[in-house]
Amino acid sequence: MHLPLRVAVVAAALIPSLTLTALADQRYSVVGQDTYRIGRVLSETHIIYRGVESLGIATDSQGRRYVADVAYTRLDDTGKASLRGKFVQELTHDGNFEDRSDEDPDFLTILNQPFAVQLDLTTLRDLEGMHGTVPFAAASPLGGSRLEGSLRSAPPGEVDGQVVVGVRFKADGPMTGTLPQHPDALLSGTMHMDGTAYYAERGALLLALDATLTIDGKLESGKDAVPVRIIYHRLIRASEEALH
Repeated sequence: MHLPLRVAVVAAALIPSLTLTALADQRYSVVGQDTYRIGRVLSETHIIYRGVESLGIATDSQGRRYVADVAYTRLDDTGKASLRGKFVQELTHDGNFEDRSDEDPDFLTILNQPFAVQLDLTTLRDLEGMHGTVPFAAASPLGGSRLEGSLRSAPPGEVDGQVVVGVRFKADGPMTGTLPQHPDALLSGTMHMDGTAYYAERGALLLALDATLTIDGKLESGKDAVPVRIIYHRLIRASEEALH
C-alpha cells in the first residue's frame, strides 16, 4: 500500500539552471518509515526502510544527467526483504528537471523527493539571504491538485563535513486518489508536507532532506467509508561512509 512521496517544487526561487560544473558521485544513507491507520480500530501498520545510495552526475550536450541507485531493506509484518531502486533524471538546457526512468517504488532516492537535487548559485545565495517566509506552490502527489505553503531559512551547519545552506518548508492542500491495494475505493482528504532541505554551500547539491507527508481523509467504497491516516517519512543524508 503506497502513495507517491514525490512532490515537484515549482516555486520560482527553486528553478535550477546549468551554470554549475559536474560534481563527483555523492553517497547517502537512507531511512524511511510508512505508517498506516485505516478504520476506527486504534492499530497501526508500519513499514521500515534502511539503505545506502549513490548519486552519479554527468554533463553532456543534452544537459546534466543524474542517476541515483539505492540498495535497502524493507521490513514489515510479513518479514524482511532486500531490494534495489533506481531513478534517472535530466536537467535540460531550459532549466527543467525531467524524469527519464523511475524504478524507485518506495521513494527512497534523492531524485524522487520534494526538492530539486541541485540549485544554481544565484538561487543558493537567495536562500542564504532569505528573511521571514516566502510563499510557494507544489504539485500534489495525488489528484492533480496543488499544495500551498511557505519556505523559510534553516540554521546553517554541516553535513558530512560540508558547509550547508538550509531551507524549511511546509505546505497543505486537498487530495483525492486511490490506494494500490484498494483500487475500487476513493481516498479523499487533506495533505500536509513539512521538513528541511540542506544544500552544499559549495556546489549547491542537495546533501540532506528530512521530509514528512501526512494524509488525513476517508476511504470510500460504495456506501461504506472509513477514516484513514497515512504518514510517510524520509530521511536522506550525505555520508561518504554509507557504501563502505
